[in-house]
Amino acid sequence: MTGLRQAAFAAWTVLQTLVLGIVFLPTLLGPRAWARRAYGVWLGGTMWALRAIAGVTWELRGAQNLPAGGALIASKHQSMFDTIAPWVFLPDPAIVLKKELTYIPIYGWWAKKLKNIVVDRGAASKAMRDMLGQAKARAAEGRQILIFPEGTRTAPGERVEYKPGAAGLYSVMGVPCVPVALNSGLTWPQSGFAPRPGHIVVEVLEPIPPGMKRDAFMILLEERIESASARLLETERCDSSSD
Repeated sequence: MTGLRQAAFAAWTVLQTLVLGIVFLPTLLGPRAWARRAYGVWLGGTMWALRAIAGVTWELRGAQNLPAGGALIASKHQSMFDTIAPWVFLPDPAIVLKKELTYIPIYGWWAKKLKNIVVDRGAASKAMRDMLGQAKARAAEGRQILIFPEGTRTAPGERVEYKPGAAGLYSVMGVPCVPVALNSGLTWPQSGFAPRPGHIVVEVLEPIPPGMKRDAFMILLEERIESASARLLETERCDSSSD
């Protein structure tokens, strides 16, 4: 049964993306607001399919910690869900993503039109300068900058060294950094296209005030995200085993 639900969700996602990508293609030629509304239609269909077809439910905790207007959000990254859900609970995020993703037909077109922050990781120090420049511009528009400090998806319980991008943004933007923990990897595999039935928790943690030294900030950021994510993993595993 789970396999059938996964296949049905994958088929829905591909079909919806192709159909809406063609129908809304003219929006790419107009103002960004047009593309934003078109993406909202795709987002609504995807979140419906997650619940109705894939059997995935999710909840947001700690919403009171979300700031209004321009902000820096640093999130754990375990699955594709982590790039979709922020468009639901953040007013208008600008997500830091690698340049290669913009080459994907349809997805890449909207990623660029929506003015996400595209980073060429092969450009070394220039990549950092470009990212900071784009981030400042997006923040000036009142948008929330979302970065995944690990720089890649990780399996539940896996820890990797946090990349310096989050510290760079924190130093330049001069705003609080809001850590986000989650357990999406239990339901949606890091390299998978379709999730298993389950429950995802996204938890917005207490903001880290601006002005900390770089090393101290990175230690605190990693400790908060990793400890909270580990707690969510353990809690969900215990809840699943008791069902």
